Amino acid sequence: MAGRPALWLGPLLLLSLWASLAPASLLRRLGEHIQQVQESSGLSLTWGPGAGAIPKQGWLEQPLDPFNTSDRRSFLQRYWVNDRHWASQRGPVFLHLGGEGSLGSGSVMRGHPAALAPALGALVIGLEHRFYGLSVPAGGLDVAQLGFLSSRHALADVASARLALARLFNVSASSPWICFGGSYAGSLAAWARLKFPHLIFASVASSAPVRAVLDFSEYNEVVSRSLMSTAVGGSPECRAAASAAFAEVERRLRAGREARGALRAELGACTSLDRAEDQAELLGALQALVGGTVQYDAQAGAPLSVRRLCGLLLEGRSNRSLSAPYHGLRRAVQVVLHSLGQRCLSFSRAETVARLKATDPQVSGVGDRQWLYQTCTEFGFYVTCEGPRCPFSRLPALPSQLELCEQVFGLSSSSVVQAVGQTNSYYGGQTPGATQVLFINGDTDPWHVLSVTQALGPSEVALLIPGASHCMDMAPERPSDSPSLRLGRQSISQQLQIWLGLAKQSSVSSGG
Repeated sequence: MAGRPALWLGPLLLLSLWASLAPASLLRRLGEHIQQVQESSGLSLTWGPGAGAIPKQGWLEQPLDPFNTSDRRSFLQRYWVNDRHWASQRGPVFLHLGGEGSLGSGSVMRGHPAALAPALGALVIGLEHRFYGLSVPAGGLDVAQLGFLSSRHALADVASARLALARLFNVSASSPWICFGGSYAGSLAAWARLKFPHLIFASVASSAPVRAVLDFSEYNEVVSRSLMSTAVGGSPECRAAASAAFAEVERRLRAGREARGALRAELGACTSLDRAEDQAELLGALQALVGGTVQYDAQAGAPLSVRRLCGLLLEGRSNRSLSAPYHGLRRAVQVVLHSLGQRCLSFSRAETVARLKATDPQVSGVGDRQWLYQTCTEFGFYVTCEGPRCPFSRLPALPSQLELCEQVFGLSSSSVVQAVGQTNSYYGGQTPGATQVLFINGDTDPWHVLSVTQALGPSEVALLIPGASHCMDMAPERPSDSPSLRLGRQSISQQLQIWLGLAKQSSVSSGG
């Protein structure tokens, strides 16, 4: 590929973490909205005097197929640099990995690792994931091209970028590189240390779902527990109200065309509810709304918290109206749609499939097609509600979710099952065996059940923060942060100081 574009200063972009499929498109939009709010909140801050306070954006030329040296094709991968706090060329380097969406300059300026850099004198670099944001190879997103999209390809990029960036910025050979990441990128951070311990000194993996799973019914089990948790504003009554609201939606869907028309108007649905597949999509979108409230509970930019959602669901219960929880769910939908700037609630299965089939990156949205491909070929992560403890509808069921892999990519359900097993075999699931990795999770986050929440060894450390939601430790600090979150962040800093102390001792003893 031709020469690398010159450095330029990019705007704050969205970092999309999380979620799986079609109804979960709403969940992805929610995550992007929250990330945008958290990053843009830094625009009013003064980073310090001089141009060095502004992050630089650059590009690395990376091989499209790093596992085939005879393939000369390449693509350009974006990165950002914040060198404001870099004390010396022997100082540590914090490599913040992007996940399944655009990365922005906020990745090196807001939240951790940027918050940890001043005290530790670190250079902070953010690396966008291949096939997301602007790091999309030429040629579009057809199935043949997507064959070069996987966590293994992304890890090869990490290794290549680690070596190239060290040369570019003249980083000392004795400088310890520490990977940071959240959600899927948190798994990548842990796996980078697992697969490249000679390049990555340590990793901080936040809300990292390192265990792939086909049927992720545990997600809604955690949502159910969180809706009952008084610590975050839930209650048994709230959980019961959520269940009643979904039962009322299903009753109205079965009550005939006129009732469905009224339901469409009341929920602000974009299209008709007459098709069974669209009814399942609607129920999935409503589940994603409630699940997203739990997943991002109490974070800046989240339209709803568990406490507020429960308040809506329980409002009007004194009159013992059976439809009161349903009306609370309606109001919750309106709050979320208004916050996301959406006119109506979209759930058409046909529209979902058509959008996911689009191979033009500008048409396919903010990574939905790419992330679906990764779930079909590596991770699964299909959220279902078939267990007795799930308060929602049993729809959409797992087969309809797996059918998307066939409809969009021609991948059979059996191939998805096999891919999930291969991922766990390759990385080790919840016992990856990587040393000097800190796994951080919040017990409110539904994804923590796929992560590591208990220490696996002296240098395989786990931190479970009570009442914290998805990647909450990574968000910028706020006065409203709970004592447990503040204590958790202190523990992260202390662990890094211990590991960096070991790196310094090793460097001295080796004469580095």
